[in-house]
Amino acid sequence: MADNDSVLSAAEAWKGSRMALATVVSTWGSAPRPRGSHMLVHEDGRFEGSVSGGCVEGDILDTAAQVIAGAPFAVKRYGVADASAWEVGLPCGGEISVMVQPVSAEGFDPELFDRITEARGNGQALTVTTDLETGHSDLRPVETGEIFANRYDPPRRLVVVGAVQIAQSLVGLARTLGIETVVIDPRARFLTEERFPDTKLDDRWPDEAVAAYKPGPSTAVVTLSHDTKIDDPALIAALSANTGYVGALGSRKSHAARLERLAAAGIAPADLERIDGPVGLSIGAIGPAEIALSIAGAMVKAFHDRG
Repeated sequence: MADNDSVLSAAEAWKGSRMALATVVSTWGSAPRPRGSHMLVHEDGRFEGSVSGGCVEGDILDTAAQVIAGAPFAVKRYGVADASAWEVGLPCGGEISVMVQPVSAEGFDPELFDRITEARGNGQALTVTTDLETGHSDLRPVETGEIFANRYDPPRRLVVVGAVQIAQSLVGLARTLGIETVVIDPRARFLTEERFPDTKLDDRWPDEAVAAYKPGPSTAVVTLSHDTKIDDPALIAALSANTGYVGALGSRKSHAARLERLAAAGIAPADLERIDGPVGLSIGAIGPAEIALSIAGAMVKAFHDRG
């Protein structure tokens, strides 16, 4: 599912108002936004989200205004073949179909936003199915006709173990990427608000802390402390769950020794292979900021590969 956090936040803030929801239901070629991307339009013209990165939003706003005023839901297709390609088309070369439906019991029921938010808060995915013949969305699967199923995954989360210098850069990158981040370190001198401003900090022992966050497919756990007493318990906890990405800082030699320790602790060979170690993409990184960039890249790639 596309990143729709701002849309869900707006839906909560605009409760009780008349709204329309635009959704990318299909794409071809180099479409600028993936299937499932939303744009929520308020009756006063405000909107959140995007369905094309700016190419067709103006036309969608006009359609949304008509739907809010009582017009039936619509499915619109845009591409370079349109007569007005440069005005309400996709000059980048792709094509998209966008559904515009009222936020109402007949279209996208407002309660669905609450259900989605609740599920994501519990670390669970939720699928909403829409009948493209009627424009009605429901949690119950539609068995006949043309349908669109949109899966809402839990928010992406990064659990960093070890409040070291690389972690400072990695936290900043994750924030830019819209990924929730927590830094775990039982060492009080390392884990300070001064070093990690506006960041959730957790001073529990790593195995307890990692398990408490219930890591799943949308969670990454990265160990950076270089202290086996801190990193190893965190890795064991991460590998005990369906964690989306598990990375461990260190040289090839230290990683080989780490695998031996974890195997002795009872971790199965298949789970040991899940560890990205030495952590990060091979970009010839030098210094904390570049190493953090390589880790962020590997994490995002893993999220997409699992999606």
